Amino acid sequence: MSVDADKMASKGSNWETVRVVIHALILALIVRVFLFQPFNIPSGSMIPTLLVGDYLFVSKYSYGYSRYSFPFGLNLFSGRVWAAEPKRGDVVVFKLPRDNETDYIKRVIGLPGDEIQMIHGVLHINGNAVDKAKVDDFVMPGLGTRNRHFTRYMETLSNGVSYPVLDLVNEGVGDNTEVYKVPEEHFFMMGDNRDNSTDSRFLSEVGFVPFENLVGKAQVIFFSIDDDASFWQVWRWPTDVRWDRIFKVVN
Repeated sequence: MSVDADKMASKGSNWETVRVVIHALILALIVRVFLFQPFNIPSGSMIPTLLVGDYLFVSKYSYGYSRYSFPFGLNLFSGRVWAAEPKRGDVVVFKLPRDNETDYIKRVIGLPGDEIQMIHGVLHINGNAVDKAKVDDFVMPGLGTRNRHFTRYMETLSNGVSYPVLDLVNEGVGDNTEVYKVPEEHFFMMGDNRDNSTDSRFLSEVGFVPFENLVGKAQVIFFSIDDDASFWQVWRWPTDVRWDRIFKVVN
């Protein structure tokens, strides 16, 4: 083969590599925008369902698409297309209504038209107390060999969805509230770590979440590492990765 032929073959090989990379990037962009987006958990507001250091996939298609489905919140249209209303009990990522930029993750408690109230730490929906049963304590590692125990309950909604909640403080600041009437096209969100969650109970901080602000539904944990480590610290994976949480479905 001549030198010119070698050069042409090399250029063809390089171009093929570039094409493969471009196609892979386009496919990754399509998946991220329309199908699944990764998020990590930076705070303890959803303990014990989600822990600090969990990384999860959120399905973008579950509730249809709004401007907040796209990078940078591009204002391509108003409202939602292919809209599907979330179910009570779904764990949802949404844009904080106060700035429409910050990502929050909470559980859907109130649907449009619902009346929500907390009375002595018991959730009430439309005047009915939600079933709340005490179960075994939630245990988190503490300093040294001392573990921390937190009182854990199972709440069961009227549609049969059950999930664990923590009660850290008796008669905490969010344990007794007014009655919240959820407006149309809005949802009432709460964290499972009830005494350590800034959520819809605090109207000036979060309040009612517009349907348009929903980003997607939390589906599965694809990685999890102790909260004092980071994803990129590969050398810490053997000891700090929570292997039992990987591929755990979010309920």
